[in-house]
Parts: sequence; C-alpha cells; structure tokens
Amino acid sequence: METVVSGIRSTGNLHLGNYFGAMGNFLKMQHEYNCFFFIADYHSLTTHPTPENLKSSVRQVLAEYLACGIDPDVSTIYVQSDLPETAELYLLLNMNAYVGELERCTSFKEKIRKQPDNINAGLLTYPTLMAADILLHKAVKVPVGKDQEQHLEMSRTFANRFNRLYNTQTFPEPYAFNFGQSLIKVPGLDGSGKMGKSEGEGNAVFLADSPANIRKKVMRAVSDSGPTSPNEEKPEAVKNLFALMELVSTSDTIKYFEDKYNECAIRYGDMKKQLAEDIILFTAPIYEKINAIAADDLLLNKVMNLGEEKARDSASKTIKEVRKTMGFRK
Repeated sequence: METVVSGIRSTGNLHLGNYFGAMGNFLKMQHEYNCFFFIADYHSLTTHPTPENLKSSVRQVLAEYLACGIDPDVSTIYVQSDLPETAELYLLLNMNAYVGELERCTSFKEKIRKQPDNINAGLLTYPTLMAADILLHKAVKVPVGKDQEQHLEMSRTFANRFNRLYNTQTFPEPYAFNFGQSLIKVPGLDGSGKMGKSEGEGNAVFLADSPANIRKKVMRAVSDSGPTSPNEEKPEAVKNLFALMELVSTSDTIKYFEDKYNECAIRYGDMKKQLAEDIILFTAPIYEKINAIAADDLLLNKVMNLGEEKARDSASKTIKEVRKTMGFRK
C-alpha cells in the first residue's frame, strides 16, 4: 500500500473550502492508502506563537479533523513535534541543502516581504523541514496546493541528492497527489477568489464558527446593487453567493432566488439570511462534534498518544537507516 503524507497547519482551522475540497478526499484516501496526517506545529514557530496559543491551536485543529471524520484507528494523525526523528532528519537534510537554492524559493521571498522584521532561519529552511516530514515516512504521494508545489519539488531534490551522495535508494521520489476534477473550489465571501484564511477572517466560514458568527459574516458578504434587466449575467460576487448555496441549500431554495434574480426582484438581504441559516444547518453536526471533542482532554490525549506511537514506528526505522547510511555509530 502506497504511503501518503499530508501536513496540517496548526493555525489552519478548517473552513467550508477545506471541507468540500481536500477533506473529502482525505476521508476517502485514508481507506485506500497508508496515510500520515501531521499537525505542523514546528512550522508555526516561524511566526513565534506564544506557548499557550501553540498548545490550544494544536488541540483545536486535532478536534476539527476528528470531527470531520479522520479515523485515528485507520490512518495516523500525529503532532509533528512529538517525533524527535523529524528534527533529526531536518538537521541531516540541511547539511546537504544549499543557501542559494533555499533563497530562490518563491515562498521565502514572499515571507521576507511580509515580515521583514522576522526573517528567521526557519523561514529559509522551511522546504527542508517539509522534506523531512515527507521523507521520514518514505511517502510517494503528497496532497499539496499550488503554493506548495515548489517545496515538493525541492523534497524530490533532497531525496535524490541523498541517494546519489550516499549511493543508496533510501528515499523514493515524492509526487503531488492529484485529485483531478474531484476538488471543489469554494468561493469566499469577499466577492472574488476562493475561500481561505489568508484572504482575511471575513472571507471564510469556519467549521468552528458559532451560528452568530456565521450570520454576521454572511450578511457582510459582497454582492451588488441588483440586476437591471431580466436574465442578465451575474457579476462574480453574486455568482459566488449562488455557488455557496449550491453546496448547502435545497434545490427549491436555489430556484427561488434564481427566479427572483432573473425577474430583477431579488433582495440580497433575504438571500444572505437564507444562506446563513442553510450553512448553520449544514455545519451544525460538525460544529457540535468539534466542541465536544475539544472539551474531551482524555480523548485528545489518547489520539495524540496513539498517533505518536504509530508515527514513531515508521520514523524510527527511517532514521536508523539514514544514520547507518551516513556512517553514524548508532
């Protein structure tokens, strides 16, 4: 069975875009591949979170993934920092990673523009840490977005370089997991682009949002002044509202507002109120599970301990092989 590794940002709370996008594929993948899902708390250190925020974020993200259906008995879900093998492989790979290639990384250039007062070594070596996460379990497939494709290419570079330098076949080449046409693009509330946290808190509806927060966000969603002639083309922002309705509303509800739009009689306030209630109804079971799991420290600790044990079994074998290949005594 092929191994798949996917990182979960410890500050990356799930929103509707995640749920209808990658999450649906994760739920299927965990039954078809040997899946490792890790919460990337080491990566978050590049922005210097407080200890309290780091701990609470990890537990919240874990609760959200469990609530959505990731099964810790079927797949392996663990916290990145629970494996010292991650840090060791990161160190060893850095010895054969070159400053020039790391500085040319697009994400590094973008980060130093955004945080010029916090250009730390972790930002520079982010691709090496990502490679360690992947190669530690000898993954061959990695679900990544467009913004991570360059990092995955560098992971292949580091894997091939290690194999070449030490005349070994320790690491397979990892490739992007291609979801094909199965990924659904969920629009944001800002009138353009896709739903995502990086576009601003008001752009995304999070699965952990309270009903009051959902109503507030949806009522602020961008629309326009309304159509001026029957059956006219919808502007992008209005298309986005209807696209969201397609995901959570009934066909009768969608038809009602489509007809109102085509008749130039639509009231966006009414449409947004209905959309908000439909989102609340759709997310209610997940929202309740998230809150229940997040409050269950025994369950969260049990899952983290199980994940650590399963991930450690895989990671320790790789590290032993790497150390032996490189000539270390133990």
